[in-house]
Amino acid sequence: MKIVVLGLSLSSSWGNGHATTFRALLSAFAARGHDILFLERNVPWYAAHRDLDAPDYCRLAFYDDLPGLDAWRAEIAAADAVIVGSYVPDGIAIGHYALDHAQGVTAFYDIDTPVTLTALREGRCDYLTAELIAGYDLYCSFTGGPTLDLLEREYGSPMARALYCSVDIDAYRPMPVEKRWDLTYLGTYSPDRQPTLEALLIDPARRMPEKRFAVAGPQYPDDIDWPANVERIDHLPPADHAAFYSASRYTLNVTRADMIAAGWSPSVRLFEAAACGTPILSDIWPGIDELLRPGSEILLAKGSDDIVAWLAEDASAVGAAARERILTGHSAACRAAELERYLEEAQDAAGRCAVAAE
Repeated sequence: MKIVVLGLSLSSSWGNGHATTFRALLSAFAARGHDILFLERNVPWYAAHRDLDAPDYCRLAFYDDLPGLDAWRAEIAAADAVIVGSYVPDGIAIGHYALDHAQGVTAFYDIDTPVTLTALREGRCDYLTAELIAGYDLYCSFTGGPTLDLLEREYGSPMARALYCSVDIDAYRPMPVEKRWDLTYLGTYSPDRQPTLEALLIDPARRMPEKRFAVAGPQYPDDIDWPANVERIDHLPPADHAAFYSASRYTLNVTRADMIAAGWSPSVRLFEAAACGTPILSDIWPGIDELLRPGSEILLAKGSDDIVAWLAEDASAVGAAARERILTGHSAACRAAELERYLEEAQDAAGRCAVAAE
């Protein structure tokens, strides 16, 4: 297939998980023989923090505004599939542009589905509308479970399918480094995640001054009272993720409130940490047990007491089991095969509709 992707960012992982998600998925998709053009809005905050200029698995090009897409209009029209991502600037206008000019399958890849649906209900989503959901041939969702039925039943999506985040198992693997920290967390600051981070990392750090902790990620407010045994890393580029996880006895998975409510919403960090063989301590949400088995592949924590108890144990076997699960079910290669299958299914459905209309 020839596909065009209009996504938030491929060039910069600064402050977003979209870039690493797209990098893993599209690299594996290209390995299946497909041709990919990624079109990224040229914005100053990503331009100042680019850590991928020339991917070897796709063409990466930038456009400055909506009229700038006309330079790629012929490519969009000729593509077998055009995929628009969530949080793309002017995403509603971009979506209509794709629907107006694409002659192949049109798809939306939502890496933020619960957040998207909350914003739609509250009338404040600036990258998607109910009309666009019904217009796209395929809705690939970061969230599975009952949300897929809701997208089809209430919003009129012709085809909603789970396309969870995944991981490049060549980039994310156990590294031969010393264990520097007992518990770490990698993630951009989010107000609705912060109370869980306080309960599951900061409070245990205060209770266990002899242990070592680290929080990596940008945009944390200056007024957070970090304990002395919590190391802060403002930005950790993807090239350093595997070493970071491998240097951690445990790592923490913290989920946004909307995604806990929807369930079935694993973050890309969950898969990346597991691929490195690092035992994961996670908050609890519906569907997590369908991705990794609690107790043997992932450890669930209700509060700081659970964290304190686990940090006194050796859970290396849990990390090893999680890595095996990722290799067999959640690698980028697995996800690319799913995307290929969904696009072919959407092509077949569109062909049947065209025949019926004649």
